[in-house]
Amino acid sequence: MKDQSNSDSQTLESSSRSIKGTFASLRNRDFLYLWLSLLTMFASLHMQMIARGYLAYEMTSSPSILGFVNAGFALPMLVFSLFGGAVADRFNRKTVILIGQAVVVVTPLSITFLIYFELIQWYHLMIGSIFQGTGFTIMMPARQAIIPQIVGKANITNAMALTASAMSITTLMAPTAAGNLWAFIDRIGGINFFIFQSELDFGPAASVYVVISFFAIAAFFITTKMSRPPSVSEVTTDGNEKPQEGLLTDIVDGLQYIRKNRLVMILLIMGLTTTLLAMPYRFLLPVFVVDVYNRGSDAYGWLVTLGGVGTMVGSLFISWLGAWKRGLLLILGSLISAIGLVMLAVFPFYLAALGIMVFLGLGDAGRRTLNQALIMSSVDERYQARVMSVFMLNFGLMPLGVLPASIAMEYWGSQEVIFVLGILLLAVTAIIFFTQKHLIGID
Repeated sequence: MKDQSNSDSQTLESSSRSIKGTFASLRNRDFLYLWLSLLTMFASLHMQMIARGYLAYEMTSSPSILGFVNAGFALPMLVFSLFGGAVADRFNRKTVILIGQAVVVVTPLSITFLIYFELIQWYHLMIGSIFQGTGFTIMMPARQAIIPQIVGKANITNAMALTASAMSITTLMAPTAAGNLWAFIDRIGGINFFIFQSELDFGPAASVYVVISFFAIAAFFITTKMSRPPSVSEVTTDGNEKPQEGLLTDIVDGLQYIRKNRLVMILLIMGLTTTLLAMPYRFLLPVFVVDVYNRGSDAYGWLVTLGGVGTMVGSLFISWLGAWKRGLLLILGSLISAIGLVMLAVFPFYLAALGIMVFLGLGDAGRRTLNQALIMSSVDERYQARVMSVFMLNFGLMPLGVLPASIAMEYWGSQEVIFVLGILLLAVTAIIFFTQKHLIGID
């Protein structure tokens, strides 16, 4: 009987590790809609980031203003992220996602009309960046926390990996699409849209924002097709519903839950430290392209693209593996990132960098996807959105890693700084490996 049980288990495991099993979660109708809405929404967000930055610099020719406009997106993540998690744990998560996506829809539509009526100013773009970050902050904890409700805990890793692959696809394609679309419309002198039975002639900036708006609207309506999952209710030990208190109380309760859960605390700390050390190179790649490789913008584009290819391949590989040695693979992803950074610093050759970017993308997929999957697998359903809102602080705190690294490059050089970041990440990875033995054994 035991042999038969083992045989069934092995058959199930073998079935899950197939090409078909790689996309298993997409066979769930609600997750398919969630995935498609994520794909279209991130296409809108990435295109908007490119268009907003290009328009801001075209209007002002000021790098500092460009920095302010782009920094607006991160500000709400630091201020509102914890509130977004508390809201998603209290109210229906589909409703919270739709509210956040509505904010994302309104932003490009508003910018489109400001451009069309020649009212646009650079500070409108910064306000739009802040609103876009706010919508992102509202919906992302709910989006991540709703996944276990839809697919179940057994399929979390597969679903998280597929979610990461959708983000990688848009990272690869959306920025290039936005840039090429802008250039094409600029060459043909504008484009006509029929809106409310009227023919409106849009220039390149307004036309790109119309396309961005269409993607955002599509994401909203795809999300409405999802079934409405039950709200997560706080209950006491006797099974009665827990009286609702203020959102601040919910946030404190979530933070106390994290403090008492050692594994979740370790995963969150690991996510933060590896992000601060492993992500700055992405923002500082232009320095390498110009000062180390003596290349132009097309070379930068290829580096970003190959990094995205590595991330997408890594995400699909994790999706194929499923729940297998996830703790060990998480540490391995951090190790790959550390080695990749050291290699990027040691080998100052463009052709070598193309291969190293794929390597770094693989490490990035391992770190982020498995970190989130392990967190979601380890957290009580009532706290999932609040815990993920703490994880999302990584994105808001990322400038804290980029700023000191960029300042250090002024004094020590780009290769030296990236080498130090790689060594520090290697040290952090070694500490985790030798002190967190329980993490290594987690499937």
